[in-house]
Amino acid sequence: MASQQPYFQPRLPFTGCIQGGLYEGKTITLSGRVLPGAERFHVNFQCGTMGSADIALHFNPRYSWKSGFVVLNTLQHSSWGTEERSSNTPIPRGSSFILTFLVNRDSYSVIVNGVHFMEYLHRLPVSRVNSISVDGGVEIESIAFQNPATPCVQQLGFVQQQGKRGKSRAGGRNSWTQQKQYHAGLSQAPPPYSPPPTYPMPYKTIMQGGLYSGRTIIVQGFVNHDADRFCINLRYNSGVAFHFNPRFNENVVVRNSLLQDSWGPEERTGGMPFYRGQPFMVSIICDTQCFRIMISGAQMFTYNHRYFLLQQIDILEVEGNVSLSCVSV
Repeated sequence: MASQQPYFQPRLPFTGCIQGGLYEGKTITLSGRVLPGAERFHVNFQCGTMGSADIALHFNPRYSWKSGFVVLNTLQHSSWGTEERSSNTPIPRGSSFILTFLVNRDSYSVIVNGVHFMEYLHRLPVSRVNSISVDGGVEIESIAFQNPATPCVQQLGFVQQQGKRGKSRAGGRNSWTQQKQYHAGLSQAPPPYSPPPTYPMPYKTIMQGGLYSGRTIIVQGFVNHDADRFCINLRYNSGVAFHFNPRFNENVVVRNSLLQDSWGPEERTGGMPFYRGQPFMVSIICDTQCFRIMISGAQMFTYNHRYFLLQQIDILEVEGNVSLSCVSV
């Protein structure tokens, strides 16, 4: 099943459909910023789009206390259930965030900037959820959807062949801190926390149907603390149509293409929006004449096509000193 295209810069209050609904393994990721004067905001997973719809998950940071806190709850038959509260919020006023919800068999996992924050046991069947709503003191850059998939793991021989075309040093491994929290009002612990799908590095997957105008590729993850570089490649059978290569030792993002076994002229302008030890979200939007590259929802680069047979560009690769948390093609 193809992943749903993201919502970009939705105007709040926002309600949008979740194509195919929710099911185990699916992730929804919001990128945005809490306003400096925010009192609260919320993200709701709803069973319908009407104002009276049941809410399977209500995620609600509140800033009325000095440090703030987060409320999670469920609305059923117009009545709220028992609140579950954190002692603080990992998303302070004025800060940017990448907020990911992972649907497990028995719970939602809430991940903030790559760190597991809370578990919330299902109180309503996830199969009933068909929309997401956001409102409050927040700006949303994007809402992205990722269906569960088995990553294509590269074999060593393939990596060695790649080395003579376009090298980048592979580094990071996915790491995940497993935590458990007790459900408020229940005497039993929830089932063991299920980590999200892993993305072995180097990562490779096929983009069914190739590229076309409007197709968006989203890569999210975390830069290693000792990172030298990483790269995102959009490949066709015998070359690289787009090579996106942040280099930390040079403090530059290099863009290039490998055509007929030769690298073209590098593009290096536009600044360095990546930082060691920090999360990132790269959205590559294919237009008719160029790629538009957004970092955490803000457009940072454009790259004019040098290879124009877009449908032949059907391989996504990620290599280097990062770990991946979500890939949407």
